[in-house]
Amino acid sequence: MKNDDYREIAQALTRVNTAITWIEEQELRKSRFNDLTLKELHAIDAITMYDQPTASVLAERLHVAPGTATATIDRLCRKGYAQRLSDQHDRRVIRITLTKKGRLIYRTQRAFHDRLANSFLKDVDDDQLGVIKKSLTNLEDFLNVNLR
Repeated sequence: MKNDDYREIAQALTRVNTAITWIEEQELRKSRFNDLTLKELHAIDAITMYDQPTASVLAERLHVAPGTATATIDRLCRKGYAQRLSDQHDRRVIRITLTKKGRLIYRTQRAFHDRLANSFLKDVDDDQLGVIKKSLTNLEDFLNVNLR
């Protein structure tokens, strides 16, 4: 692959990320969940990736300082999207879960991302899908190494 190919891919990834972020913000403003920020929406997404995570797990997942994660969780709790629960085995550990309202916005957000993925993968054959999956795995590996 030539340098120009890498540059073109990097520019395309930037355009895609910017466009998806813009669409998410527009949809969020029009929705009944317009009291959320995009950062809070992504925190809700991160909460669902783990079974009742702690604030430190969320901070690591979101690649933010623990204090930033705690502040975001505080806002989500005040707005009724999340709640804190004591761990069943160690009362000193506080776990974060979504409320009914939080689960509803999560399902709404997932539906948006499913539509996005389906439109992206429309008319993709099995060989192309294999290349896309491998490319995404490589990208995730790169991000995991560089976001530490």
